[in-house]
Amino acid sequence: MLNVKMLKPYYVKEDKSFIRVVLAYQYFSMFIDEEIYQFVPIESREIIIDRKNQRVHNVFDVFVFQRGKRMIYMTVSDLLKLPDFLTHLDTILTPYYESEEKAEGAHPDNEVTEMIAEMEKQNLRRLIDRALDDADSTAFVELSGTWNEMYS
Repeated sequence: MLNVKMLKPYYVKEDKSFIRVVLAYQYFSMFIDEEIYQFVPIESREIIIDRKNQRVHNVFDVFVFQRGKRMIYMTVSDLLKLPDFLTHLDTILTPYYESEEKAEGAHPDNEVTEMIAEMEKQNLRRLIDRALDDADSTAFVELSGTWNEMYS
């Protein structure tokens, strides 16, 4: 039977494309056949998550667990089959996904913002033209004043 006893990142490193959960000896241990095995960073030492699709990128990397002289090798894909491993990993990654979503919501794309501003400017021009066509001096004065406030 396989269960995660403890899974804490040594540190988490993020960049534009990936979140890297770096593991160390004292921060990751497993119950394997009712015995505790400690993670040993011999082969691989990190779990790499693709930010775009929120999936583990390095599923074929091998993690080594040691108890005394016995060593057990497991791929990341084997670990991902364990529900408690997924729960621990999700707990670690959730703050990074939330901060990413907040950042996206807080700062809309500059291109979209510029496009909306340009459309509002064109709309105001059309309204001024319509006021001139309709000989509506009140609307013309009001819209011209708005134009001067916004664009002069």
